[in-house]
Amino acid sequence: MTERNVPLRAVRIEPKCPTCGKPADPKYKPFCRKRCADIDLGRWLKEGYRVPTDEVPDEDETETRSSGEGGGASGQRG
Repeated sequence: MTERNVPLRAVRIEPKCPTCGKPADPKYKPFCRKRCADIDLGRWLKEGYRVPTDEVPDEDETETRSSGEGGGASGQRG
């Protein structure tokens, strides 16, 4: 038999948790447990995952962010 006639076989690789590297649990796929899923969610919410760029933020974008912090309704009616 030559190498051409050998049938190819798929190799299944066990998925690993992206947070800690342990084998993934189907219940929390792709994570191994709820704790690792929560850690990953926290990273997303705190903007821990970013793509580096050389772009400078627009002036409008920086004004929107600074005015949004600490602003809001004071609760007084007038």
